[in-house]
Amino acid sequence: MSPLSDTAALPSAPLATVPSVGRAPEAIEPVGGRVLTVVGVSGSPTAPSKTSVLVGEVVSSFAGSLGGRGSVIELAPLLSELAAGAHRHELGENARQALDAVEAADVIVAGSPAYRATYTGLFKLFFDHIGQYALVDKPVVLTATGGSDRHALLVEHQMRPLFGFFQALTLPLGIFATSEDLAGYELRSADVRDRIDVSVRRTLPLILSHLGVGSGGLRQDFGRPDAF
Repeated sequence: MSPLSDTAALPSAPLATVPSVGRAPEAIEPVGGRVLTVVGVSGSPTAPSKTSVLVGEVVSSFAGSLGGRGSVIELAPLLSELAAGAHRHELGENARQALDAVEAADVIVAGSPAYRATYTGLFKLFFDHIGQYALVDKPVVLTATGGSDRHALLVEHQMRPLFGFFQALTLPLGIFATSEDLAGYELRSADVRDRIDVSVRRTLPLILSHLGVGSGGLRQDFGRPDAF
């Protein structure tokens, strides 16, 4: 089973393209004729995973709006390979490929369930093997899941500082969902879906500008503070 999975068939499908949704891809000018890539990382140690569902939804939204290709890397199947050694060259082939995919992505969607008030050890182990300067200025969307809203600050207090170390461009609006929002391993919350839409709408111009992509006249809409 490949750890790279199609967001439409989580958690165990092979690498596949996320169907374009939302904003028409023809409004986006390719960078040097290549397709932009959005890569999600789910730090859940279990499968099936509600975190993987959330990450997949966010990847699909961003990839569709960018007219790009999306994939999700689930870390649960990679646990033994990530623990095979202290250095990257000692890891299993699938783990090394996953690390390469994240470092080569145009946009990263990082997600973890809340474990003991922070992200999982598996999530941290994976990013311990990412190159120190591989994510400099790379757009990163932060997502997390938890049993209740009491864990929502995981995004701001734990995940954002981690990617600050990498000097990544963390997007300002994090996305958190509870177990109830993802009941039955489906995103059932209209509020969370709205938050994903707001995140895409607010940050798409920033991502396009950063990646050197023509915006095609896209307009950035700003909502009231209570809408976020």
